[in-house]
Amino acid sequence: MRHRSRRLRNHEPEVSTEALNDILFILVMFFLIVSTLANPNVIKLSQPKSKSDTKAKQNVVVSIDANKQLYVGTTKVTIDQLKQALTPVLARETEQPSVVINADKSVPIDDVVAVMRIAKELGARTVLSVDNKGVN
Repeated sequence: MRHRSRRLRNHEPEVSTEALNDILFILVMFFLIVSTLANPNVIKLSQPKSKSDTKAKQNVVVSIDANKQLYVGTTKVTIDQLKQALTPVLARETEQPSVVINADKSVPIDDVVAVMRIAKELGARTVLSVDNKGVN
């Protein structure tokens, strides 16, 4: 009897952590997948460089790639369809809406200004997206 009681006194409780590695792996995978899906700039562009950075609330992003193709979000549109595509998105906003122009640096300024004019006609302010990395 004495031997048995001594063994019970020396026994320390243990917490099983076998499933912890599996749970952490699943969480890491979840956050990696979600972070890649959350990127609004899915159209690959080489943006102009800038030293300053202005943050603006992005109501809608208009992208112009190197082939002068326009995208509202990820939907491809022509310059003639741009006003129709922007109208319902900008109409939902109670404050002054903003249109972020995400243009490739090889796009002529005339194309960027055309998008700015359409946004101004709809009462939106425009913000040109630039890349501030690599500027001294």
